[in-house]
Amino acid sequence: MVLPARYAVAFPATGLDRMHRQYLRNGVIATLWARPDEVMLEHGAGGELLVAKIRAVLSGLILLLPLTASLGGAGSTETLIGLGMAVLVNIIAQVWLVLARDHRRHRWLPYATGTYDISATTVVLALMAWHDPAAGLNSIVVWCLYAIAIMVTALRNDGRLTLYVGGMAILQYAIVAAVMIRSSPETLASIDYGTVSTGGQIQRLILLLMTTLLTCAIVYRMQRLILQSGRDGLTGLPNRAWLLQHIPRLFDAARANGHTVTMALIDLDHFKRINDLCGHRSGDRAIRHISAFLSEVLGEHEQIARIGGQEFVMLLQGPIGSAWERLDRARRNLGQQPFHPERGAESFKLGFSAGLAAFPQDGADASTLLGCADRRLQQAKRDGRGRINARDI
Repeated sequence: MVLPARYAVAFPATGLDRMHRQYLRNGVIATLWARPDEVMLEHGAGGELLVAKIRAVLSGLILLLPLTASLGGAGSTETLIGLGMAVLVNIIAQVWLVLARDHRRHRWLPYATGTYDISATTVVLALMAWHDPAAGLNSIVVWCLYAIAIMVTALRNDGRLTLYVGGMAILQYAIVAAVMIRSSPETLASIDYGTVSTGGQIQRLILLLMTTLLTCAIVYRMQRLILQSGRDGLTGLPNRAWLLQHIPRLFDAARANGHTVTMALIDLDHFKRINDLCGHRSGDRAIRHISAFLSEVLGEHEQIARIGGQEFVMLLQGPIGSAWERLDRARRNLGQQPFHPERGAESFKLGFSAGLAAFPQDGADASTLLGCADRRLQQAKRDGRGRINARDI
């Protein structure tokens, strides 16, 4: 998205402060199990494509495993099973790669591919165990694919996926091990794969659990870092990356439902005077005060962003007329509330001016709407400030 030159550097889109407070209140598991926000989902979609590419490369390397096993003295039946599964795995890997290139259309893809990665490993182990029970339960190379499938979920930035894939790996391998140990206790030893023991299988399950927990910790850390990097440090509202990811989806939803979205560009009046007379600390308090005040105006699915200095962007649901009424009422209410810059200092009143632009009437993308709203804001300031301008004069 191309922004007007005036905002080329200073457009930190911001997410809602209540989202950040929710993350701080939640525990690790609650945070991991919560649906990621738009920035995390967007990064996760890129991670899904990366995983698909890695899967395609690894699938190609899997073709070497049965060939290497045959050179090492493996039986022809085992080699053929491995080769057939390797070819099938490569075909499916190419299908996943094609689907991952259109991630917005296939939101279910990470769960489908995670299920496939774990289930394919289980099927290979089961086929190996059918020919040689010890091979199915003591194979290190194939079993490690469980751990790899769990670890790569970290690239999707979705804790729910990590918990799901890790739980599935533990459950499926536990079932395979329990069935084979119970049904073929007398054949759980071979020259190539050694002797299968119940304790060894329990250790493998513990290792899968440890891998899942470690990957969850990585995902949790990534989620917190993305959240922190997407916030304005002074007000706690989301920043440019978050807003630029959110606006296209908001407009797509409005277009699909035939709704109108109003963008409001808001400027705190006489902010320089506040800094000059009261100091920058009081100016920061004024910014936090007005950001909290404007956040209370928001309804469901509405957003506010600080775009640097004393300016904010609000995305309001509904036509421009109703948005004008809400903001003008908020402007009057703000003017009636004295602001105390610090203890013992003389209070004064804050005010703001705003320019409004409606989607899709005034523009079909964020940069066009922002330019229109800025033009109307400048007119409101020229007319004496303390005004909400919703049309060109």
